[in-house]
Amino acid sequence: MRGMELPLNHTQKLRLQKALESLESLSSVTNSNASVTVADSIPVNQEDGVLKGHGTTELEGEVVATVCGVIERVNKLVYVRTLRARYKPEVGDIIVGRVIEVAPKRWRLEINFSQDAVLMLSSMNLPDGIQRRRTAVDELNMRSIFEEDDVICAEVRDFMRDGSLQLQARSQKYGKLERGQMLTISPYLVKRRKQHFHHLEQYGIDLILGCNGFIWVGEHVEIKDNMIEDEPTKPDSKNKKSQISTTLEEQEETYTTLETRQNICRIANAIRVLTTLGFSITLDVILEIVDLSTKKGLDIHEMLGAEFCVLVAEKEAERRSVSTRRKR
Repeated sequence: MRGMELPLNHTQKLRLQKALESLESLSSVTNSNASVTVADSIPVNQEDGVLKGHGTTELEGEVVATVCGVIERVNKLVYVRTLRARYKPEVGDIIVGRVIEVAPKRWRLEINFSQDAVLMLSSMNLPDGIQRRRTAVDELNMRSIFEEDDVICAEVRDFMRDGSLQLQARSQKYGKLERGQMLTISPYLVKRRKQHFHHLEQYGIDLILGCNGFIWVGEHVEIKDNMIEDEPTKPDSKNKKSQISTTLEEQEETYTTLETRQNICRIANAIRVLTTLGFSITLDVILEIVDLSTKKGLDIHEMLGAEFCVLVAEKEAERRSVSTRRKR
């Protein structure tokens, strides 16, 4: 909410302030025992030999928080998890990145981290899908696979000695992303979950929530199994028909319908609204915002207006209050 700048009138300001106060009260109730600010004391038992982790220090015999966040405990380790922080990669994270350089046997990617990430040629699937050793010919053809400014989905494999990340894209679900748009948001808004790949069947859209704050919204692409054998060749009399059909199929594959493009823009604007309000990005909330904009009969560009942002804040406050009552 710090960077939020909306042309609100007096009524909208009051409504938004009321909704945010409601959200703050709900969050303070749920995290009253866990949330701390700078200089708050953290209750611990010194006799157990507590280990002081990130965001903590010892002052006059007490463990004191040095950052704002939530207290986390792992056995004897006590640390404070900051609510707003830069992307801190972990092995296994699903990330979305953009190629900035094609180097020998590797691609270098921008992933919204302090250092660039590296995707080795040996750590990805080749276009033919066959698992084999990479040859000099493969290295010469690297630019035909990925080139500069291509958007790629990959997984964090390991940390290198210089601090950069090593990625891998050995599965069919990873690779080049096309026919869509990439959004850049604050990484703390994307929580680590079991599933970061989402197929929205009702909209024909693929949604990838990258842990690094890069989000991909694009047309759904079917994952083809390259291990399936090709069909036997047909007689020469049908070669012309097959050539015509393949060219038509290629044209259909490269064409994105107007409805799909509108769905991509509508879902992307829903994510932009959540980012403006500082709400966590989840699939359920995104779909609720899209449904709300459709019910209100708003055009895609009207979703970024001040009135709709206020409506989203009020809806989120109502949703959280209802969920809190159910838990009680």
